[in-house]
Amino acid sequence: MAKANFIIVPMLLACVIFSCSSTSQDENENNYVRDACSVTRYRDLCVHSLSPFSNTAKRNPIRWARAGVSVTIAESKRVAHYLAVISKNNKRANQTRRRNGVALSDCVECFQDTLDNLHKSLFVLRELSVGEFDSQVEDVTTWVSAALTDEDTCLDGFDEQRGKRVRYIVNRVSNVTCMTSNALALINKLATTGPDCLVND
Repeated sequence: MAKANFIIVPMLLACVIFSCSSTSQDENENNYVRDACSVTRYRDLCVHSLSPFSNTAKRNPIRWARAGVSVTIAESKRVAHYLAVISKNNKRANQTRRRNGVALSDCVECFQDTLDNLHKSLFVLRELSVGEFDSQVEDVTTWVSAALTDEDTCLDGFDEQRGKRVRYIVNRVSNVTCMTSNALALINKLATTGPDCLVND
């Protein structure tokens, strides 16, 4: 019986140590993403969408900026696809009021521009260099700002319109707008950090 106890005690200690280690790691990762998201306007959304990047991004502003743009691209693609499908279906069925149909068509176009600007931004963020850092980040800031403007333009088309589908569209587009705003904040943070952060990338 005593021998069994000797075996159990080390096992219990190992479990406790592992548990403490895992908890400490989780806390560190939470701290990383919360620290990164502290500069954003929509912090809860930022933490929720960027938490998976904590372990790799840590305190690197370049990686957080890339992550912010990446998740925004992913969500923009989903919304763009949804808008394109309902716009096409409504045209076939002729079920949409004229103003609503125009707004949908405009939104599809706006999101195409949004995705173009976001893809360009992500490409440049992956190719940052010390010598061209300032001009590169300035270009990215311009493109992401343009994406935000396109999304706002999409929303403007649904002003004073009513209906369950309209509310759903507005909610989905607004979510992308918030994510784009967060990405822009992370890019602005990168700009203030300067090219020195490239050393640790």
